[in-house]
Amino acid sequence: MKRRLMRSYQSTNMTSGATYKQKYFTWGFLNDQFTQLQQLQDESNPDFVVEVVFLFFGDSERLLNELAKTLDQQSLDFRKVDSHVHQLKGSRSRYFENVCIAFRNFCDVQNIEGCLKCLQRVKHEYSFVKKKLETPFKQVLAAGGSILLL
Repeated sequence: MKRRLMRSYQSTNMTSGATYKQKYFTWGFLNDQFTQLQQLQDESNPDFVVEVVFLFFGDSERLLNELAKTLDQQSLDFRKVDSHVHQLKGSRSRYFENVCIAFRNFCDVQNIEGCLKCLQRVKHEYSFVKKKLETPFKQVLAAGGSILLL
């Protein structure tokens, strides 16, 4: 099987020679689900991982919008908020875990202000992670590479 190296993921600034993937795992941006995605990718679908990552971005934005809408309602349904937070936490990296736990705790005690603060924090952290992941993934696609070897 022919595998293309992702030279655009290699960092020339990191003296340890670590790849972006290693750093992203360390920082909590990626988790074992990413490794499982890589194992599902093959030559017949070399952009599989990138496509799933961009689906993750869309799904996350949808969930964040749903959370914002739910929190903006007059008669707030904290069970619905908690359900959205649970979905958000379930498929995300450990980077979001602490804020999602705090979010769910605020739901349990029906603290709207705490929920709103957590929503802002989740949005901020999501934007940060998206920015960190999106650029290298787009560079790989633009260069005609795949994400078989990171």
